[in-house]
Amino acid sequence: MSSSAAPSPSSESDQPPVRYATTPPRPPGLAPKDTPITWAKDNVPAIIGALLLLAFVAWCAFEALGPTPAADVARLPAQGALTLAVFAIAIWLWIFSSIGDTYVALGAAIVLVLTGMLSDSQLFSSLGEDTVWLLLAAFVIAAGVTATGLSTRAAVYIVTGATGVRQLVYLVTGVLVATAFAIPSTSGRAALALPIFVALAQALHARKRLVLALSLLFPSVILLSAVASYLGAGAHIITSQILQTSGYEGFSFTTWLIYGLPLAVISSYACAELIMWLFLDKQGRSQKLDVSVEKLEEHTSMPLTGPLTVGQSRAALLTLAVVVLWCTESLHGLHPAVVALLGALLATSPGYGLVSMGKALKTVPWSMLLFMAATLTLGTALVESGAADWLAQRVLGPVSGAGAAAGVVFVVVVVVMSTAAHLIIQSRSARSAVLIPIVVSLAPGIGVDPMAAAFASTAAAGFCHTLTSSAKPVTLFSDVEGIETYQPKDLLRLSAFLAPLMVGMALFFSFVIWPLMGMPLFL
Repeated sequence: MSSSAAPSPSSESDQPPVRYATTPPRPPGLAPKDTPITWAKDNVPAIIGALLLLAFVAWCAFEALGPTPAADVARLPAQGALTLAVFAIAIWLWIFSSIGDTYVALGAAIVLVLTGMLSDSQLFSSLGEDTVWLLLAAFVIAAGVTATGLSTRAAVYIVTGATGVRQLVYLVTGVLVATAFAIPSTSGRAALALPIFVALAQALHARKRLVLALSLLFPSVILLSAVASYLGAGAHIITSQILQTSGYEGFSFTTWLIYGLPLAVISSYACAELIMWLFLDKQGRSQKLDVSVEKLEEHTSMPLTGPLTVGQSRAALLTLAVVVLWCTESLHGLHPAVVALLGALLATSPGYGLVSMGKALKTVPWSMLLFMAATLTLGTALVESGAADWLAQRVLGPVSGAGAAAGVVFVVVVVVMSTAAHLIIQSRSARSAVLIPIVVSLAPGIGVDPMAAAFASTAAAGFCHTLTSSAKPVTLFSDVEGIETYQPKDLLRLSAFLAPLMVGMALFFSFVIWPLMGMPLFL
């Protein structure tokens, strides 16, 4: 009985009081009610961008549905207004959101299909474009070449011939320019070049200024030399496809090589000289070096000496054959994509192969291919809906007066805008998808050749060095474990000199060099 007795008051007071809440607890992450609301500085650009986006969409709606415009002003079609609205929202998401570029591009393309601006066949056919197959096969070939270690070994062999700082910088520049023809995309070339840089940096660890200069040289030359090859960047393929959609010839592997290689070589070596001038003193530029293969081999797990392996010899022959066939398309008539597919089959064949097909396909950046296909679709929608033509007349119309002076102003504006666009849109392909339809639509009315204007815009867009987030190669080399590379202030210092230099080069080639080579600027 005593065990079932009620507890005494003293024992009750020892227990913690039970409290019942009449409202649910505040979810984690929410500030208390008395916490003042403050604006985050990081949100201000996104808010301003959203306001500009709303204003742009409202303007498009007014132009499409408002009063009849003057006789000399074209009305924006309703389809064009909707296309511009979707495209503008995609640009805002590319700039200000953390959502992946590919996801945004595919989402925008799906919206255009669901609203009837594009047919489903147009969306799906972009994945079957010959240029997509060309890139896919080129990535498979590159995977085979990389698996043999040939590219790293060849680069190290060339670099170890340097006896001085300037010679080393020049040899590295030449190797990086050459990789534009072997590895599609700047990101792939950066990943290939990183082990070479690490080995050099560790061998030269006592010369910190030289390591800093090399860390800037690698991504800078990779980005500037991409214009040498049609496969150097997805933006090149997008530019050519938009030209073809607009009824122009577009570019082949050979024509792009003819016009792009001289600019790639000159701009890359000019950048190399600029980096040495900015980050090395006179004594540092004239120092002697002794970089041997044996010294670099200490800092890499890959053997760099001895005769070439069977796989490396086969990789060299295969790469040479594919590039030669690409450059001689007019002689044999084989489409570049067919050549690439043949090379991919050889690279993965059971007897001759360098790598298995399964492993090679795992290295393909499918996200990039999907992004390129989606942006191709968006560019097509801008052209076919009449939005690109209307926007070109409205935005760049003030520089479209009669005479050669208007054409000169137009080309200057296009080159400057393309050079600066990386500050807003980080993706090179997205920049081309935005700018090229407008440039191609407006150029003929000003007396400028659309192909020349589009090529100048795409070449100028190769400059994207200002911020660590401006391009993937710049991001990759900004943080290398165990090696002190560049800081944001170093990039800003380089960009302050390199940006005007690149604008000047692009304009000089547009007005002088390319017309002499057979691509006139004016109609």
